[in-house]
Amino acid sequence: MTDPTASSSTRHAQVLASLLARWPEHRVAPSLGRIAPLMELLGEPQRSAPVVHITGTNGKGSTAIVIDALLRAQGLRTGRYSSPHLVDVRERIAIDGEPISAERFDDLAEEIAPLVALIDERLIDGVKVTFFEYLTAMAYAAFADAPVDVMIVEVGLGGAWDATNVADGAVSVVTPISLDHTHLLGDTLTAIAQEKAGIIKPGGRAVLAGQEQEAAAVLVARAVEAGAQVTVEGVDFALLDRQIAVGGQVIRLETAGGGPIGDLHLPLHGASMAHNAVLAVAAVEAFNGGRGLDPAVVQDGFDAVVAPARSELVHSGPPVVIDTAHNPAAVASTVATIREAYSFSPLIAVWAMMADKDARGSLELLEPDVATLIVTTLDTPRARPAEELGDLAREIFGPERVVVVPHVADAIDRAIMTADLAGIGAGILVAGSVILAGQARDLLLRRRDEEI
Repeated sequence: MTDPTASSSTRHAQVLASLLARWPEHRVAPSLGRIAPLMELLGEPQRSAPVVHITGTNGKGSTAIVIDALLRAQGLRTGRYSSPHLVDVRERIAIDGEPISAERFDDLAEEIAPLVALIDERLIDGVKVTFFEYLTAMAYAAFADAPVDVMIVEVGLGGAWDATNVADGAVSVVTPISLDHTHLLGDTLTAIAQEKAGIIKPGGRAVLAGQEQEAAAVLVARAVEAGAQVTVEGVDFALLDRQIAVGGQVIRLETAGGGPIGDLHLPLHGASMAHNAVLAVAAVEAFNGGRGLDPAVVQDGFDAVVAPARSELVHSGPPVVIDTAHNPAAVASTVATIREAYSFSPLIAVWAMMADKDARGSLELLEPDVATLIVTTLDTPRARPAEELGDLAREIFGPERVVVVPHVADAIDRAIMTADLAGIGAGILVAGSVILAGQARDLLLRRRDEEI
């Protein structure tokens, strides 16, 4: 996989290039046919510790981050697998909240390469081991080697046939389900919920966020069929109250195992993040066998939460907030959070989207709040071209409110200039794609570090 004489940075680049040359994760090969035998060759590392498995449409990543922090606050060693990454692929495999080192990442990739080659030779379903399957195997191997006490595993896409589902979750968590990836998962909530319900395993515990009735019916039916104990938001646990506070919000929640807990500071903004935090508490209670959490442990966990690109303020003078918001449900949540937590006037948005996303639905939700939309694109074949997105945006915003700037760095500079000219109160939102959020965050934080 690599030249043994290469420097560490060259070696890492070679390993990453080799992985990226595989079947990409956006071209899904829906099967457990490759990952299951690979796990068998590796000695079933996914069974070395209990798994909290998380699916849903939006909020998976932030819910996983809070679950991770809460479990560490209990003194447990954690492994967290997430996707996609913002800047560095190592973000996907974290132990005790920190990404594994580049050296460990490269070692893992090379250690399992001979076993991957054996599966590749079989060309199961006509496909070699995919990029996502390879990383999933690396994550489970890393967690087994550490070893960790518990694995927090975020589904890549769907549920039943997602590579992560080679594990049997002791706790299966389902965040709110909405329409996304319809070309792969189906164009109804029922079809999407059926796929995501596949992570609910016999004898486990299912923790369900508030859902549309259509999705809830599918999830509950699957849990009953599997004999899984079900905990449902709004019935067994709930967000009782929340108030805006410095650096986030103060929330009060009803827990499934311990009754009400109040006056908890959560360093995240917006109603959706408050609900995700409450869901995370319920998931950890389920992991603990239904026992309630000490409020001090909950606060310690919340205090340790760091959630990059979740309505994150990364620049001041003018303020710039980064979010992913890549589908209409996420855009609605982000707009509400910006309105509540930041109250920018005017709001300037830098926006890019992938070609397979609902651009019209997202832009229509942005239009009432955004004064100037700066449309850009990303250096990937999956991205919607800036001019194409700009044409659609002009239909919705009118031509005078839309600016097309093809390169991300230039688009951010244009937004900063526009906000500076608008004066005090102006602010910038950069969103529409995980890749855009990662690039913008990396660029702005590097600039900030250079200024210090």
